[in-house]
Amino acid sequence: MPLLVFKLPKKEVMKSSELGKEVIKKELPLIPKSPGVYRMLNHKDDILYVGKAKNLPNRLKSYVAEKNHIIRTERMLSQTFKLEITTTANESEALLLEANLIKKHKPRFNILLKDDKSFPFIFIGQKEQWPRVMKHRGKKEKEGFYFGPFASAGTANWTIKMLQKIFQLRVCDDGTFKNRKRPCILYQIKRCSGPCVGYIDKSDYKKTVDQAIQFVSGKSRDIQKNLSKEMEAASDELDFEKASIYRDRIKSLNIIQSSQRINEANLVDADVIAGYKESGKACIQVFFYRSKQNWGNQAYFPKHDPDQDVSEIMSSFLMQFYENKTVPKLVIINSDIKDKKLIEETLSKKEGNTISINTAKKGTKAKVVAMAEKNAKESLNRKLYETNNNKNLFEGVAKKFNLKNSINLVEVYDNSHISGTNSVGAMVTFGNEGFVKKRYRKFDIKTKGAEQDDFAMLKEVLSRRFKRAILEKGNYLTLPDLILIDGGKGQYSSAKEVLDELGLHDLPMIAIAKGKFRNSGDETFFFNGKSFKFEKNDPTLFFMQRLRDEAHRFAITSHRAKRAKGLSKSLLDQIDGIGAIRKRALLNHFGSARSVESASFDEIKSVEGVEEKVAKKIYNFFHE
Repeated sequence: MPLLVFKLPKKEVMKSSELGKEVIKKELPLIPKSPGVYRMLNHKDDILYVGKAKNLPNRLKSYVAEKNHIIRTERMLSQTFKLEITTTANESEALLLEANLIKKHKPRFNILLKDDKSFPFIFIGQKEQWPRVMKHRGKKEKEGFYFGPFASAGTANWTIKMLQKIFQLRVCDDGTFKNRKRPCILYQIKRCSGPCVGYIDKSDYKKTVDQAIQFVSGKSRDIQKNLSKEMEAASDELDFEKASIYRDRIKSLNIIQSSQRINEANLVDADVIAGYKESGKACIQVFFYRSKQNWGNQAYFPKHDPDQDVSEIMSSFLMQFYENKTVPKLVIINSDIKDKKLIEETLSKKEGNTISINTAKKGTKAKVVAMAEKNAKESLNRKLYETNNNKNLFEGVAKKFNLKNSINLVEVYDNSHISGTNSVGAMVTFGNEGFVKKRYRKFDIKTKGAEQDDFAMLKEVLSRRFKRAILEKGNYLTLPDLILIDGGKGQYSSAKEVLDELGLHDLPMIAIAKGKFRNSGDETFFFNGKSFKFEKNDPTLFFMQRLRDEAHRFAITSHRAKRAKGLSKSLLDQIDGIGAIRKRALLNHFGSARSVESASFDEIKSVEGVEEKVAKKIYNFFHE
């Protein structure tokens, strides 16, 4: 795919009021008449927009020929300084490349799918002697059976719990499984058949695994018939213990069947996607139907211009959503879209299967789509209410502290440590649409002597965060409109000192200190040399407490993760030449690093994979 770059000479930048049109006009004769992708860039080389075309010159001519573009396009053209072209073999390839580039670069003038993530699957191994049922995310590299996607971890966990109840499959990892001497509590509560200690033979366990696979594949009625036959056979042979196991499984299966969300449209392998737009914002709801069951739904709020319609948003959403996901055979949507055939063809090529995109307008499928659209409307209304409410809360903060600037983004800081160990600083961010998780940051404290000094820790965190923002302007997190720190006058003074040194005199900062008895509701706030109090039932007080508590939660979570990581390190890690394989062999043989420490040279040498030279090095490490 050849790349062509066209650029306007710098001396012409300031003269042109229609910068983008001039760039396109000059380079149109050089652009090949083929499918491809075009990228519009500003003078900083930031990508403003990514588009695809069946015929690149024809598509780009429209930007020059049309006189009355919509405001969004006019703004984009006024900032365009450079044009990049990538030609492709066909239009489908261009469509896939466009989706990939939009997700990668997030151009400001494209419709953007935010909060995209991989969905959990349930995995049942195929090669293990005693297959395990587990939740799985990421690439499907292991051999076995994958079921999904599930809309959330909760839905996947619920299904795994069902499989445990009915089929009593193991969920423990291989290390735990191999080292068990007696069954764990899951055996006692009848959620595992105890294969780790030989309470079930391999053929019976394999049979339950096969039944579990059938169950998740939607064949629960067949399993129930087979279980009933096996229960009767066990009763005839007077093996009442075995018969009671089958009876309990049938009972669990009946309970689960009555609570299963079977869809009336009888969708075996389909996604139902509905969009709804109101007040210049849109919500897309995706429902996952697999094996005739509803495996949950997820709401998305794409970033788009207020004047773009649902059809346009839906087209862009489909390609970005499925760019890194498996596409089901059927995708049902609630509105007609442009380029439907092209999207079908592109997704079919990607999957190696025929993919159909249907707009349901009548029958049971229309009812399912209507339900998805209703969910999209409700989710959007909640989002709009939360956004409006957050704006009111920001206004409440600005009014209380008499802030001159409007607030749209707040950063909150807190520290966590135990007696100066595993010290961590934490930053959380809150915007008009709630907590912005992608802007959360944790800081491992590096300054010696600062590990248990809250003032020094806060200074280090703020210095690192804002120095980088100044040095990497445009390439790092934008500055917030307000800083909130957990602390009193001392913390406020330390933090103000850092901001003043960096020239950020106008960046407002508030400190929140708990009352004398550290009870919630009696907080004192410090700002610009003054102290402030709120009425106990003031919504703005609850809002600021919520911000402080989230920073505190994130700081503690980060500290615990760091401490757990430190605890998981073994003394063996400190010995040069001891890799993961030898370490595992030593720990499997002796049980712990402390046992290795007290072992004799001959005992260490007897471990498989540890030759005499290495054994001597290990022994000397503990005894010299």
